[in-house]
Amino acid sequence: MKILFVMPKIGAWATHGEHVAPNQLYAQWAAYIREKGYDSLEVLDCTILGIPIDKLAAEVKLKNPDVVVLGDMIHCSVGFGIIWYFNEAASRIKQALPKVKIIMGGLWYSARPIETLEDNQSVDHVVMGEEEAFYDLIKALDKKEATRDIAGVASRVEGKAVLGPHRSLLEDLDTLPLPAYDLFPMDKYVGHTHWKPFVEMMTSRGCPSACTFCYEWDQYDPRSPNDFLKWRAKSPQRVIEELELLHNKFGTKVVVIQDDNFNVDSARVETFCKLKKEKNNPIKWVSLGRAIDWVNCEKILPLMKETGLFMGVFGIEVTTAEELKKIAKGITIEHIKKTIDILRANDVAIVADIMIGFDYDNEQIIKQRYEFTDEVDPDILWVGYVTPAPNSPMWRIGLKKKWFDPKRIDFLKWDFLHPVIPTDHLSMEDLGRLGSWCMREFFSKPGRIQRIMTSNFDPLAKLCFQDVMRGVTKWEEGAVKGEKHI
Repeated sequence: MKILFVMPKIGAWATHGEHVAPNQLYAQWAAYIREKGYDSLEVLDCTILGIPIDKLAAEVKLKNPDVVVLGDMIHCSVGFGIIWYFNEAASRIKQALPKVKIIMGGLWYSARPIETLEDNQSVDHVVMGEEEAFYDLIKALDKKEATRDIAGVASRVEGKAVLGPHRSLLEDLDTLPLPAYDLFPMDKYVGHTHWKPFVEMMTSRGCPSACTFCYEWDQYDPRSPNDFLKWRAKSPQRVIEELELLHNKFGTKVVVIQDDNFNVDSARVETFCKLKKEKNNPIKWVSLGRAIDWVNCEKILPLMKETGLFMGVFGIEVTTAEELKKIAKGITIEHIKKTIDILRANDVAIVADIMIGFDYDNEQIIKQRYEFTDEVDPDILWVGYVTPAPNSPMWRIGLKKKWFDPKRIDFLKWDFLHPVIPTDHLSMEDLGRLGSWCMREFFSKPGRIQRIMTSNFDPLAKLCFQDVMRGVTKWEEGAVKGEKHI
């Protein structure tokens, strides 16, 4: 049975320049089923190959697969905008190859399996679970067995969408094989225009926090959204094994560890850094984490820097104790300030984001949010718009207030850079204007650019800063004028 993983041609966020990485869902799922004996696997990455959406179906038809897989597990380049491309790809592929089985999974689809099957008649199955569920589905299709009772899978059965039983999460991520990077043109991937060869990797799943707006709620079975709160991580040894593969076999130079909370366990991070140093692995890296977790890593930040960490990313989101509690962020104002202090003390460039568009937001709150951020002074600011993710509390709030219709979503604007819902006090036009004001104010502040460009930051951080600066106008065109750029 021939299985084709299809990545449609997509753009990137306005502030990311040229940015494309291997699809981690495909790399993980393909590796797992290959270990089980399925080796007729191929990835068609239309972004790298320059194949537009109107040419995609013809390329797939030439390969004549039995199964096509669509989906992702990382929101880092176009947000939910990628859902438009996957939906469109499914429709076009099914029209060209009516007998092909189309499987969707990962972000968005896992949380809305029934709706996916009902709204897109081209889709045959949705994987709500992880690798084990995907393998069981592939095995059933190969043996022409029934799929309706597969745990973690939703299927179209006699024209109706049917949910299989809930499937427990995989507890030990070290049992997974290393991602199947050999299926990708690894020398062609690039981050922020200048980081290459480039990879975004995942070393953990889930999160110990429960932020009301978080997009990660959407990757889990809707019957058990609290699965998201079960943080599971690969061992430091396993992470290093993957980095060694990336360096030795594929020549990867830069990695962004895309876990929302890579540094939850400071002892794990310390062991990872010691092993990386021992291996003399030269890959430079970027890490994401909550402020409280950066603070807990203060003692090992020099070691992290020594082993290639050149940029730290964290979410400020909101800027009062009351708000932080309201959105269940799990950090304090002091954590935010301390994170910036300790990263700067170690010459690690700081990327921080604020969110605007919570249901209670008004102009005064948003301007206070910006003024606090300007005062604590990260190096790069990312302004994101609250974009409801299925299963999340903000999704439920938006539905209750009838701020959006799940069946009429313009996914090309649901990329976190366009206002997509109003607030109790502001229209989407107001939010666009205020977001644009925040970005312009931040990146035009006298002395900020000079400070960064004359700092001791790694050159890769300075190149990223320049890339972001070039994208501010394009960012504004999306937020204020509604221009689509992904």
